[in-house]
Amino acid sequence: MLFNSFQFLLFFAAVWLLFMVTRGTARKIILLVASYYFYMCWSTRYIFVIWAITLIDYVAGLQIEKAEQPSRRRLYLGVSLFCNLGLLFVFKYLNFFTGSIRTASHLFGLQYDPALLAILLPVGLSFHTFQAMSYTIEVYRRRVPAERNLLEYALYVAFFPQMVAGPIERPYELLPQFHREPRVSLEGVRAGMVQALWGLFKKMVIADNAADFVRLIYDNPRHYDGAALVLATLLFSIQIYCDFSGYTDIALGLARMMGYELRINFLQPYFSRSVGEFWRRWHISLSTWFRDYVYIPLGGNRVKLPRHYCNLMITFVISGLWHGANWSFAAWGFLHGLYLIVAQTTAPFAAQLAQLLSLRRIPRLVAFFKTVLTFSLVTFAWIFFRANNVGDAWFVATHLFPLGQLDPLLLKVGGFSHATAPYLVFSILGMFVVEWWIAHPSRAPRLWARPAFRALAYNACVYALVFFGFFGHRDFIYFQF
Repeated sequence: MLFNSFQFLLFFAAVWLLFMVTRGTARKIILLVASYYFYMCWSTRYIFVIWAITLIDYVAGLQIEKAEQPSRRRLYLGVSLFCNLGLLFVFKYLNFFTGSIRTASHLFGLQYDPALLAILLPVGLSFHTFQAMSYTIEVYRRRVPAERNLLEYALYVAFFPQMVAGPIERPYELLPQFHREPRVSLEGVRAGMVQALWGLFKKMVIADNAADFVRLIYDNPRHYDGAALVLATLLFSIQIYCDFSGYTDIALGLARMMGYELRINFLQPYFSRSVGEFWRRWHISLSTWFRDYVYIPLGGNRVKLPRHYCNLMITFVISGLWHGANWSFAAWGFLHGLYLIVAQTTAPFAAQLAQLLSLRRIPRLVAFFKTVLTFSLVTFAWIFFRANNVGDAWFVATHLFPLGQLDPLLLKVGGFSHATAPYLVFSILGMFVVEWWIAHPSRAPRLWARPAFRALAYNACVYALVFFGFFGHRDFIYFQF
């Protein structure tokens, strides 16, 4: 059951009505049952994975808080991390590493052909295991008390607006909201509906309409020349942002309609002026998770420079593998780590060059150049994220130029008719304009502040959804992680 389906619309309407007419424990039970039903629409059997994660970390949190000896506290934390990472490894990485070892053994003339497990990855497993681990880690660090109400902790793990693709919540932010009655207001419901509408627009009108062309090119990249590869890569950069931030907007909007506030996960990342700034704006809940639980425990930047660079690279490679069991994801993470290391290494030279050329006199031009450069670097790295394997990614990366000519028939095969192509371009440009106004409210035109104009904009989004939205079965990209 997808957010962008009529089935979910009916489901949420029923849940919201029941939510509004109940209070206290009954309301929480309704939310939990609805969350489990929502998850079981993908696979009934994998609900046992959710229950296992919930019970293991609930008990582990209580034992960590109860234990007085540091060794026992570490033991219970270790059990929690082992179980969560063990589940993640078995479902997501066991076949990957087994296959990688088999391939490596064949290169050295060894015959090693182990059987691969015939299992499917539970939807959103990486998200709810990371959220559960953050709870036991924070209890271990004594930053939050252990949760004694199993119902409220189960809601923390399985709250349906964000359980499948985030944002990854922290216990000190979400759990306290389940301890009290949510305040549902007319303004909150209206704001939530607007945010969910904006997310649906980005997902169904932009991301889904770009998906067919991207899939056409990236499924067989060796059949196309530079122009098609460049266009598909640019479109995927737009697609993944609109798909994932669209999901997040819908999740935040639905939660707000029920009186809950989830973490902001995106802050207009394509307006960033450096790759470091990009990671402070993109998938914020994940990047801060790796910062707090991987990068800083490794030593962060409080160590010697070579070790600092090593910490950066380890963090980003692990982050890449978190996204998928494929070496192309590791290459994507490595590339971003390399970007940051090069930026830090060349920072003194860049400052000297800026002073030499008197670039401070033209700050807007410099800011524009930095934004374009950052977007170009991030888009180039998306090649490794989207490609089916490292070989395809390398081919695309090395055959972007010369551009050659783009066959108009290719656009038609990729789903772009004479009517939809201009509207898609208009929608993308409009989306960036609105995102710029959101990021820079002081620079937005006065017209944007008028309720009548905003109502017109909301109606335009509804019109776009009805006439240009893709209503087929299109999963969100991050569901696979």
